[in-house]
Amino acid sequence: MLGDDSAEQLRAEHEALIQFLYLAPVGLVQASLDGEIAMINPISAQLLMPLSPDGCLTNLFAALEGVAPDLRLQCAQYPRAQGMVFEGLHIHLRAGEHRERAPQILSLTLLKLDEARIMAVIQDVTAEVRRERQLRQSDAWLNAILTRISDYALVSIDRLGRIVDWNDSIARVTGFGEHVIGSPYSVFYPPGAMTPEHLLDRLREADRNGWSLDEGLRLRADASQFWASALIAPLPDREAFGLDDPQAPAYALILRDISDKRAASEKRRQAAFCDHLTGLANRRAFFEAAELELDRAAHTPRPLALVLFDADMFKNVNDRYGHPAGDRVLVDLADALRDSFRIVDTVARLGGEEFAVLLPSTGEEEALAGAERLRALVATRLVASDAGEIAYTVSAGVAVLAPSAEGERDADRGIDDLIKRADQALYLAKGRGRNCVASWSSGLSDNEDIPKRSRNAG
Repeated sequence: MLGDDSAEQLRAEHEALIQFLYLAPVGLVQASLDGEIAMINPISAQLLMPLSPDGCLTNLFAALEGVAPDLRLQCAQYPRAQGMVFEGLHIHLRAGEHRERAPQILSLTLLKLDEARIMAVIQDVTAEVRRERQLRQSDAWLNAILTRISDYALVSIDRLGRIVDWNDSIARVTGFGEHVIGSPYSVFYPPGAMTPEHLLDRLREADRNGWSLDEGLRLRADASQFWASALIAPLPDREAFGLDDPQAPAYALILRDISDKRAASEKRRQAAFCDHLTGLANRRAFFEAAELELDRAAHTPRPLALVLFDADMFKNVNDRYGHPAGDRVLVDLADALRDSFRIVDTVARLGGEEFAVLLPSTGEEEALAGAERLRALVATRLVASDAGEIAYTVSAGVAVLAPSAEGERDADRGIDDLIKRADQALYLAKGRGRNCVASWSSGLSDNEDIPKRSRNAG
């Protein structure tokens, strides 16, 4: 039995621990393995309360289910008795009703303390992620200037993005001859990698920021592809050429072959922006792409479409064939999605069996056609498993933010509205018997809550 001094010391240490928990500069949550919360500090409560569907913070996994549906499964599948389940997982929250507010980003680290308890560390890293994105762009810009400075193509383009003149550097890097003059600079991009709107977007971004840079596959004259960086910068003396002349050079495009750096670049990109199972874009990449497209649409109105896909009756697949077979179905669906949409589209896994495709400059009719092609393709596929071949289907919901809507500009809406509309359409498709595509219509109120689709029921 403890003496009075020892008992008092234990009480003091316990009080100090509780005080640390409540005053820590980050969110801390202790919970059981099934997510039931035992202790939570004020910062965690502040960050998690808006996410809780019923306004109660009794279960960590339930509070985060809408934005991170795989947490419970990841925790259950962690094989060790204790250790780090994952570290610094970025969870993108939706921006809410205010379009001008950027989406909030939380960082979540999950520790397994023992066979009965877990600890979650939660931080708001919205500002840090924004600064990180700016640093990535700056690093890429410096790399484009300082590395292998002689191995580049320098192209002059006009205010509409057309190539103004030709030089030996263009031939050296791309193989294109003088016939390329007058073509849009998208001639250097593979088919489906750029829309006419995106071509002009990069020019406007260069005007606002002083430069615009991206990396990706580019096209040579012989149709072969190479990994390149493309930097666009306004010409400092373009007024001397006469801005009244639409064919006068207004921008410089520096195109560099960086194929030797592709492996390292892709490894960094996949670690941060790819879903670990399917290789598609993850939630972080999806919300960053959506934020960029909505910003572009605010400057130059154009439609933006979203298709939400959901594997039908997916729980039955897992129950009958096992989770490894279910994973193979998800990978097969990801492959079908990747092959069915354009390079410029963002194809992402949002969690579980739910996938999203963001289609820039795409109206309702085209988005519906793309969703229907994918649905029909999946219905013909079979996935091999140890228990036999698996046939599966998908349902899809389509929604579009158009440049204008009756009585209100759709472009002033945010990604929340687009996701909610697509989710309502997906719910309709499920209600019609699954294995079909439905589109959002004005008959569905933006303020109308639909019954929450069960990830298990499918």
